[in-house]
Amino acid sequence: MCRHSGVANLMKAFHGISRWSGAFGVCAALVMSGTAHADPRAVVELFTSQGCSSCPPADKVIGELARDPSVIALSLPIDYWDYLGWKDTLADSRFSARQKAYSHMRGDRDVYTPQVVINGATQVIGSDRDKIEHAIEDTRKTEAVMSVPVSMTISGKQVNVAVAASTNGPGGARGEVWICSVSKAVPITVGRGENRGRELTYYNVVRSWLKVGDWSGSAANWTVPLENISRDGVDAAVVYVQDGSRDRPGAMLGAAYTTLQ
Repeated sequence: MCRHSGVANLMKAFHGISRWSGAFGVCAALVMSGTAHADPRAVVELFTSQGCSSCPPADKVIGELARDPSVIALSLPIDYWDYLGWKDTLADSRFSARQKAYSHMRGDRDVYTPQVVINGATQVIGSDRDKIEHAIEDTRKTEAVMSVPVSMTISGKQVNVAVAASTNGPGGARGEVWICSVSKAVPITVGRGENRGRELTYYNVVRSWLKVGDWSGSAANWTVPLENISRDGVDAAVVYVQDGSRDRPGAMLGAAYTTLQ
């Protein structure tokens, strides 16, 4: 397991990313026609790195979870290990900032790879499949977690996102709605560093984020240009609603996933 050696290294690693707007929100299914509905039990986010020798087993676990239709498993490669000898080709400083924001919200300041965050609420080592499953069940004991139905339709070149009303009524829950583009499988040959010479595959890699809007607890709809989430290599999409804000992410309230190709 790769950890920062001290506060100074942590601050250096995250320098310049405090302006990130990346709290996750909703992951809604995206389809080329009709309406997609999903009722997943969990959003599992893996913070991983091509430069971390402890990460490949966790990357494999995410690949296994990605085949479970009741789980939305996402890979978020971080960039703070790039100085170790291999620059992660999928890394994004916004992923590093999101991981840090989660640690602040939990109050433990625990930032490492491979780290999994389950339903925005708890963290475990990403290679421990049993602990991930237990954490999924534990987080679901909270009433609002993954309780909000989300859907998306395609109309021409527009994406229509719909979020149902909170089961607790208006004002009972609120959060942010986000849509992200995903690459289902990305093979990488690592040239240097701890994983030198290894051929690794990363699953459900987040490639872009777009905030759809703020959700107040009432039923709501948004329209997004399809071109805003399309790019080379993207073959899936996720929409999710998350409690809190972009800087203070909380529990996942609802989500959906679909393939595009």
